[in-house]
Amino acid sequence: MMTGVLERGPTTTEPVAGILSRVIGRAPSLRVEAFDGSTTGPPDAPVTLHIRSPRALARLVSAPGSLGLARAYVTEELDVEGDLYTALRAMADVTLHSIPRRDQLKLVRQLLPYWREHRMPPPDLEARPKGLLHSKNRDSQAISHHYDVSNRFYEFVLGESMTYTCAAYPDADASLEKAQANKYEIVATKLDLEPGMRLLDVGCGWGGMVRHAAAEHGVRALGVTLSREQAQWGQAAIEREGLAHLAEVRHLDYRDVPDGVYDAVSSIGLTEHIGKANIGSYFRAMQAKLRPGGRMLNHCITQPYKPDHRNTDPFIRRYVFPDGELEPVGTLVTAMNEAGFEIRHEENLREHYALTLRDWGANLERNWTDAVAEVGIGRARVWRLYMAACRLGFELNNIQLHQVLGVKLHDDKRSDFPLRGAHGAY
Repeated sequence: MMTGVLERGPTTTEPVAGILSRVIGRAPSLRVEAFDGSTTGPPDAPVTLHIRSPRALARLVSAPGSLGLARAYVTEELDVEGDLYTALRAMADVTLHSIPRRDQLKLVRQLLPYWREHRMPPPDLEARPKGLLHSKNRDSQAISHHYDVSNRFYEFVLGESMTYTCAAYPDADASLEKAQANKYEIVATKLDLEPGMRLLDVGCGWGGMVRHAAAEHGVRALGVTLSREQAQWGQAAIEREGLAHLAEVRHLDYRDVPDGVYDAVSSIGLTEHIGKANIGSYFRAMQAKLRPGGRMLNHCITQPYKPDHRNTDPFIRRYVFPDGELEPVGTLVTAMNEAGFEIRHEENLREHYALTLRDWGANLERNWTDAVAEVGIGRARVWRLYMAACRLGFELNNIQLHQVLGVKLHDDKRSDFPLRGAHGAY
């Protein structure tokens, strides 16, 4: 909890805590304490929201909703005493846009004096990639913003598996490492990997799937990532584990993968970064690299069919995944079909992602001091907020995680699938 000197702002007709309570909602488990001495909520609430500075209100009025509140939290102008995830669950809706228009205008009028006196530029941690959207150069900037932070920091958060995608929990109490290994084995089963096969893993991260396929299935695997730090870490891990004769990780755009014939393609957490306009060409490119009978497993975050939730959250877009775009699973299935894949299996793992984020968040809290020393307090607070918010998003079905399995048919339309049991799900 921040312990700096509290600031007083301009005189208003209503205490600050009351104004903020109308923005974020009132809940019996949430207390608000503001720099002007005002409070709302029960004294024994498990979570207290501290408004440390008038600048927090300036952030809110200059960027209504989640972005304004996130900016205030990242800069320590707003703080949370207690568990951040619990605080987010307690908030009715962290957005001005959910408040009736008449009340919005009243709130803005009340907050304007703070904005006039305390307006500030956005924190410098925000990403603003330049160039044509989803060009190779701009995609490289966007990926670097998030992934080229510090491999040591990611070790603090991700744990031994160094896997930054949704795990698959055999039960809710399974360890994160067991759940990540289980996820990779599910992917391998769906792809029907066997010794001697060639696997292409696009958006391979630190090489977890590549190393699993090589070590557990004797597969010759190539992984590609746009993050230079990921590629260096992944290749070093391959060599440490004695897998260099089977596995390789390259710093490479998926669009620049050399032509060849692969038996399987895994894409675990890439599709969110390529953009809707490129989805068709992406799946066509992957289909072209497969032999007849070869399979592709696409694993990515998706949006439910909710028109009011189609846009990426502004906090996530500015601080976490710049240029990220999420689509409904139906859009992805249609694109795979149109690219020449026959869809053989699909499943939603959103509850598993909530558990994954729970465990990443626990890792961050356990390693908080070292994490702050490695990347700074601002970036560490970005991660704390983002993981808690996304955990809640998966629990509330605001976002989902889908695996879709497709096959490139033979000319005579054979799929090479058995009648049952080849999907790793039953």
